Order: sequence, then structure tokens, then C-alpha cells
Amino acid sequence: MSATGNPPIVVAVDGSETAAAAALWAAGEAARRHASLLVYTAYGYEDAAFGGKMYPPSDWLAVKEAEADRLLRQTRATLEAAVPGLEISTEASDHGPVPGLLEVSARARILVTGEPVGAIAGLFSGSPDVDPAERAHCPVVTVRGSEKAGGPVVVGVDGSPLSEAAIAWAFEEASIRNAPLVALYTWHDGDSAGLFSDGNVAFQGEGLQDSGRRLLAQRLAGWQEKYPDVHVERRVEHDKPRARLLEMSRDAQLVVVGSRGRGGFTGLVLGSTSQALLHHAACPVMVVRTEKEV
Repeated sequence: MSATGNPPIVVAVDGSETAAAAALWAAGEAARRHASLLVYTAYGYEDAAFGGKMYPPSDWLAVKEAEADRLLRQTRATLEAAVPGLEISTEASDHGPVPGLLEVSARARILVTGEPVGAIAGLFSGSPDVDPAERAHCPVVTVRGSEKAGGPVVVGVDGSPLSEAAIAWAFEEASIRNAPLVALYTWHDGDSAGLFSDGNVAFQGEGLQDSGRRLLAQRLAGWQEKYPDVHVERRVEHDKPRARLLEMSRDAQLVVVGSRGRGGFTGLVLGSTSQALLHHAACPVMVVRTEKEV
């Protein structure tokens, strides 16, 4: 926790180039939020990989601990040079990456990771047992691609109250960046769950396009009052969310989605949409959970 009592931005590092990029993004995010930054690494065995709790040899742990300490010192020096004046702390854990990240997420405002390649890829396997975006206690940002200067924050909105958390974070991110916000609502013909969910029932005689506009207006109304500085563009489109979000990520600073939803974003984290965003989005992606899910 920072000196001001606010939860820190936490970034996971492992020595990879993708983690180094995530650390720089996290430092910028901490500076924008006037928050502290915790640079975190976990060097222990992954219990799940061995089918149960294992205790590695002490000499192996000593080597890994020394490597972790060196990585943290190097990363901290790089970030202090890149963002002077930022409050930075470091922490190394002898837990495995998954339990380590889940534990530290309970103390974080946002958990930041590099894109899922190499060892990081195992953390985003689509299994709720190991996917930090599915089980973390805070929003998780996967840093990939690049932020487009002057581009919008993009948020995927569905017809249920569960997307409220994603909308809240998207407005906050747009506000601290002085960026516009694009709110996307989509449906497609094969999405029976989305077309006929409770949140998406159209008024009698109302077309799906009009129903989508109405629902999007309802979901955004309160947040537009709270963030009058944020210019909002509403988009209601007949398409699959995966295709549209990937396309829109090319010109965006950040894409924000909820971890679970109904309508066009059903099963987002465990399904093809999340995997597509994590592996192919052209900008960082934030996955948000609601308090009830944590």
C-alpha cells in the first residue's frame, strides 16, 4: 500500500520483453492516477503443475531468489529513470506465478501483466483454475500492441447490469487520459442468449437496433453525468463482439471488457472473445470483474 493509503498499481515481471513493456505501461498508469507502483515477481513452483503442494530444494530457491532480486532492482532502476518521482516498491514471492498473482491482486488497484506469450501464456489458458483475469480481486490489464496517442478508450457493453463495472472503469480511464470513450453494443443472429436475455428484451414493435440504442443510453446515462468531461460515442452494431473489438483496438488507447456477461459478451473470459483480445488486440486490454464475482 502506498504512503497515501491508496492501493498500488501492481505489475508482474519475469524478465521477458513483454513484461518490461507492461512495467512501463504500469508506471505511466500509476503516474496518471497519482498512485504508487509495486513491481512484483513470483519465482516458486506452480503447485498445479505437479498435482499438489511441492517444496523445491533450498539451493534451487536461493538461486531463484537471487535472480528475482536482480530482476527487480534492474526494473526499478529503469522505471525510476523513465518516470522520475514515481513511488516504486518491489516484492518477490516464493509462490508460483498463479497463486502469487492472485494473492497480490487482493492488494492492488490494478494488476498489470505482459501479453500471454511464453511462461505468461499459461496464466491465460482459459481455465478458471489458473486464469488471473477470471479470479483476480481487481481489474487485470494485459499490455500488448501500443496505445494510440489521441485514440479513444473502448468499452464493450452488453444488456445486463454486469457490464456496469466495465463501464465505470472505462469512464475513469478515459477521464484520466483526457480521451474520448467509445461504447460498443453488438448482437449477432446466432447469439440466442444475447437476443433473448432479460436485459435485451425489446419493447413491443421495437427493432433490435433501436433496443440496443435504448439499452446503451440507459447504461451510460449515470456515468456521463459523473464524468461530464468525457466525450462519449455510442455504437450499436450487428456483428460479433470479437471482430469489432479487435478492429477498434487498432485505433484505441485501451479496450475494457467485463469478465462475465450476458448478451454479446457471454462467457467473455473463458471463450473465444477474450482469447482473441489477449492474443491479437492491437492495444492493452483491461478485464474487469464485479464485486459480487470476487
